[in-house]
Amino acid sequence: MRRTDRKTLGLFLLLLAPQLFAATARSEGSDLQLGDPNAIRVLLAPELETTLSAQMNGTLGDVSVRLGQTVGKGAALARLDCREVEARAKVAKAELALAQQNLEAKRGLRQLDAAGDIEVLSATTEVEKGEGALALASTQMGYCRVLAPFSGRVAKVYIKPYQTVSAGAPMFDLVSNGPLKVRLNVPSTLLRNLKVGQTFDITISETGKTYPARVSTINARVDAVAQTVELEGRLTAEHPELVAGMSGVARLPKAP
Repeated sequence: MRRTDRKTLGLFLLLLAPQLFAATARSEGSDLQLGDPNAIRVLLAPELETTLSAQMNGTLGDVSVRLGQTVGKGAALARLDCREVEARAKVAKAELALAQQNLEAKRGLRQLDAAGDIEVLSATTEVEKGEGALALASTQMGYCRVLAPFSGRVAKVYIKPYQTVSAGAPMFDLVSNGPLKVRLNVPSTLLRNLKVGQTFDITISETGKTYPARVSTINARVDAVAQTVELEGRLTAEHPELVAGMSGVARLPKAP
C-alpha cells in the first residue's frame, strides 16, 4: 500500500472512531452501565409456559387460534378428525352392554344351579374387559381436542389446518398471563445482602423503562465454577408493554 493511501485510511479511521465508540457504548455499555458491578443481566419469563403436543396420531381439522392470541383455560385450540375413535367407542359400549347382559344371565342360572362358578367368573371378567375397553376409548376421545391447560397467549404455532400429525408432535407454545418472572444470576458475594421479599429495580432494554421487582426465590446452591447463584424475582405489578423474552439489567444492593 502506498504511503498516501495509508495516511488516507488512517485519517478515515480516526474520524470514524468516535462514532464506533458511541455505538458500542449504546449497545453494550448502556445495558451494563459502563461496568457498573451492581448491574446484573436479567431475562423476563412467564409464570407458566409449555409446549402442547399431539397425544395421538391423526389429521387436523381447523386450527382455532393464531399466533399471539389470548385464550382462556380450557379453550379448544385445535381438533383432530376422530371418526375412527368414535366408532371404536361405540363398539366398546355395545360389547360392554352385551357382557353385562351375559353376566346377569349367568348369575340367574347359577341361582338355579344351571351354571357353575367358573362361568359366572368368566362372565364377570368379560364385563371388566368391556369396561376397560370403553374407558380406553373414552380417554382417546379426550385426545381429539387440544385444550389450553391455563389462560395465556399462544407464543408459537407449529401446525397447519388439515395436517397429519403423529403422537408427540409439538402443536403450540403457550405462555401464561399475569406478572412476569425475572430470572438472573448474581455473584455469590451478594448473598449476604439478599433475602426473599427484598425489592430491587430492573431496567428493560426494549422499553427503556425501570420497573420495581421483588426477590421471590434464591437457589440453595452456588455454581462452583461461575461463583454465581440463580435468583428469581416477581414484578410487583402487571405492565402490558412487557412480554416474555425481554431482557435488561437489575441493580442489587452493594456488598459492604
